[in-house]
Amino acid sequence: MEAKPKATPVDDSLKETSPNIGGGRVTGGEKLTTSYDLVEQMHFLYVRIAKAQNLMLTNTMTCNPFVEVKIGNYKARTGQCKNAYSPEWNQVFAFEKGRIQATSVEIVVRDKEYVSDDFIGKISISVSDIPTRVPPDSAFSPEWRKLEGKNQFKDGELLMVLWYGTQADEEYTEAWHPNTGVVSGESMLNTFPRVYLSPKLWYLRVIVAAAQDLVLRDRGRKPEVFFKAILGDVVLRSKISDDKSVNPKWKENMIFVAAEPFKNSSLILSVEDKVGPNKEECLGRLILPMDTLDTRKAPGAMSQKWYNLKRDFSGPAKKQDNVVKFASKLQMTVYLDGTYHVFDEPAYYSSDLRPTSKTLWPRTIGVLELGILSAEGLVPMKNRGGFGATDAYCVAKYGPKWVRTRTVFESFAPKWNEQYTFEVYDLCTFITIAVFDNCHLQAGDEARRLRDRRIGKVRIRLSTLETDRIYTHSYPLLVLLPNGMKKMGAIQLAVRLTCPSMNELLASYTRPLLPKMHYIQPLSVHQLDILRHQAAYVLCQGLRRNESPLRKEVVEYMLDTNSHVWSLRKAKANAKRLNVFLDSFAGVKKWFDKICQWKNPVTSFLVCCLFAVIVCHPQLVLPTLSLYLVVVGIKNYRKRPRHPPHMDAKLSHADVVSLDELDEEFDPFPTAQQGELLRMRYDRLRSIAQATQAMIGDLATQGERMQSLLSWRDPRATFLFVNFCLIAGIVFYVIPLRLLIIGSGWFVMRPPRVTIHIPPIPMNFFHRMPTKLDSMM
Repeated sequence: MEAKPKATPVDDSLKETSPNIGGGRVTGGEKLTTSYDLVEQMHFLYVRIAKAQNLMLTNTMTCNPFVEVKIGNYKARTGQCKNAYSPEWNQVFAFEKGRIQATSVEIVVRDKEYVSDDFIGKISISVSDIPTRVPPDSAFSPEWRKLEGKNQFKDGELLMVLWYGTQADEEYTEAWHPNTGVVSGESMLNTFPRVYLSPKLWYLRVIVAAAQDLVLRDRGRKPEVFFKAILGDVVLRSKISDDKSVNPKWKENMIFVAAEPFKNSSLILSVEDKVGPNKEECLGRLILPMDTLDTRKAPGAMSQKWYNLKRDFSGPAKKQDNVVKFASKLQMTVYLDGTYHVFDEPAYYSSDLRPTSKTLWPRTIGVLELGILSAEGLVPMKNRGGFGATDAYCVAKYGPKWVRTRTVFESFAPKWNEQYTFEVYDLCTFITIAVFDNCHLQAGDEARRLRDRRIGKVRIRLSTLETDRIYTHSYPLLVLLPNGMKKMGAIQLAVRLTCPSMNELLASYTRPLLPKMHYIQPLSVHQLDILRHQAAYVLCQGLRRNESPLRKEVVEYMLDTNSHVWSLRKAKANAKRLNVFLDSFAGVKKWFDKICQWKNPVTSFLVCCLFAVIVCHPQLVLPTLSLYLVVVGIKNYRKRPRHPPHMDAKLSHADVVSLDELDEEFDPFPTAQQGELLRMRYDRLRSIAQATQAMIGDLATQGERMQSLLSWRDPRATFLFVNFCLIAGIVFYVIPLRLLIIGSGWFVMRPPRVTIHIPPIPMNFFHRMPTKLDSMM
């Protein structure tokens, strides 16, 4: 018996909310004109500390000043400026107005190394005297203020400014939010809101045709030549050429994923000779700088070129520069292909389907606005001071644009209220929003080795949204853990899709989903899968080079890089989806069986009459079917979905998955298990593969039986079938087709009293046809 997790009810439903956005609750087709109208307005007290001057002390020759800002129990401090009497900080602090209970703000300047009395001076400002800024008004100009102290300085002044603002203020993204010592100074950059752009990805094609005049050490043997291409950390090898000579030929088409900028990166090509089981000899080498390669920005053929190879020598023939130019050449086509879309996400969850070349991009059809409001009910993700804590932030991705909200410290109900905008080129795309716990708040090597922990993810398909409508819902954050599915909380989002031209929007449904080259020269599924993982790796490398990096674990979770991993849970879920689809056909069959069994004689009689009318007037078939579909569509309009889709635990089979199946799903590749457990899982996988094998075999058998009707594999059966076809042709010619169809239909729907419950003759004949199964071992 497999262990089952405790069946605890999990509320994974989608809940509509009524946040105070845009001056009130907005529904339907109402339009708003103000920016930040999809989030609740948050008020902050901003304190900008620019610089100071004249901080010369009377009893010391050094001054290492820093500034402390105190508002009640909240305290923030700038960095330290060493040996500076006129230091510059240019730092902004943001204090949430709703939490301020003090009547004044104190700005204190201190000297870090002044032991006896580190106090230099201070400025006290009443909270009621602080002005309010309303964008798009210009920012307040900083002003010089005299420092009040104990006469330890001469004319010390501080350039600063205070004002009340909202998250729409441009200083919001760079403001330091006060914390209780959770974040060290150098790690504060990891908590700021940021907008990222993915590096532009290209497919790099290397098509090698032939090599010429290769020089071998042992000219008495037939060479086994192959070539190797290296780009960054990716190494691809060709097959050994069938032409065992110094002029080998290949038919190889290698594809890499390359990211801009191309400066300081090169493609390394080498021709190798396999001289032993584990020994290879380089026959020539070529280094091509990436920024010198040709680019294909429109469909068309690229020309081949001959490239000179270089070879490194060792031993007696060694030259001083260790490199000798040879007449050996390599014929190939190398170019950056911008006519394809470089997949970095699973194709069925993609947020962008445009090709790399900007000249091939379709026109923008609309704008997607996302308001990340808040979360609630988050679970503790770490232990701090003996208590559970969560430092949550959100990441959203659509197309090449990534956004990250600020980190809210030590809160299980964080409020972000940040709004972002994305350009939309195709509605058949997805936006992904995920919540993470920030584990990079402290300095040191140990903190760098930590990984931000995932809290949950939401995925929304844009085509399921109505235009000019604001969707405000609370989405459950569900995560599958080794001990079962767990609800980590809920995130509240506001989403609006705006499309100015309805004609352009509807016309987009007629365009191909992928760029033209995906249909002219399609890549195989296996190729796309390998290239997608290359693209994900390249994006991880590119996004972590930012000043405030998006870390590898975040990028991989957003791109769903492990979607290809074997999972018995997913296999069961997909089988259930298929069964639900087939049940619709089964329902039609059940209805027809009732008609044939005459359980309701009136309905059966009317169906027989309708069948005869349609056969006698075949021109009514298509109009009748079309009108029927119209009626069904109008009927289903009242039952249309009112909410965007969300993660469904029942559909994903996550609510009933066993612990052993989860352990297998989280098992790395290659497996870390061994012994009896691995044997049990292997036997289980064999049983599943056995059923799949039998199903595929049955489908192949039916197809081969159809081919055997005229193949004379069974001469008697083919003789009977050919004669039957001859007689049928004569009958179809003599008897009107309408009468034949009506007679056949009435025969099938005849009452049970005159029905013989054995398989019909055509079915018996078909099942006797030979197949290639007889030749299987």
